[in-house]
Amino acid sequence: MLTYEELKKDEDVRLYIKNADANLAAMGYTEHSFAHVCSVAETAGYILETLGYDERTVEVAKIAGYLHDIGNLVNRADHHQTGGVLAFNILSVKGMDAAEICSVVSAIGNHNEGSAVPVNPVAAAIIIADKTDVRRSRVRNPNIESFDIHDRVNYSAIKSEVKINTAHTLIKLKLTVDTHYSSVMDYFEIFLGRMSLCRHAAETLGMKFTLLINEQQLI
Repeated sequence: MLTYEELKKDEDVRLYIKNADANLAAMGYTEHSFAHVCSVAETAGYILETLGYDERTVEVAKIAGYLHDIGNLVNRADHHQTGGVLAFNILSVKGMDAAEICSVVSAIGNHNEGSAVPVNPVAAAIIIADKTDVRRSRVRNPNIESFDIHDRVNYSAIKSEVKINTAHTLIKLKLTVDTHYSSVMDYFEIFLGRMSLCRHAAETLGMKFTLLINEQQLI
């Protein structure tokens, strides 16, 4: 059976991810390369493993996370849908089980704001992992003076953690933010829709979701 680590070694897939990120760089988007897709893969895996899902479901979630932004190779518009089609082709050629491909494709096709629905546990984990990847290293723009709101929000994030409580009833995004670069209001403007989506995804997994910024609970 195909594994996450095997997929990471595939040079063709690496090229697709690299060029998808290059397209976004040309459009002025923050980093969506290996740091992002591996973070999403591993956070999604952490979520499902912590909640007691079987080893193979965890592996499928990691594969979905690694491939979730591959549609940017085609275009940013509807990248979740084109990404699902690209992933279907890649995984079919590799002989992945059809039921597992269904989970991966559904997760990729349902990760983008505006149309995302946590249709299964893998999709729910991918949504949370994707929307909570906030960090300074995602900012490409070297000129602080010309930052847009996405640059400011990511650059101000000194520390970001996704944690599940011991009772497995609550998933938390804990951010430590330098408000010199971004106000809490900036976070609300960027994150309100994303955090609502994370809350819906958490409910699918039988949990609640909360956002803490500088130890203050906001959602």
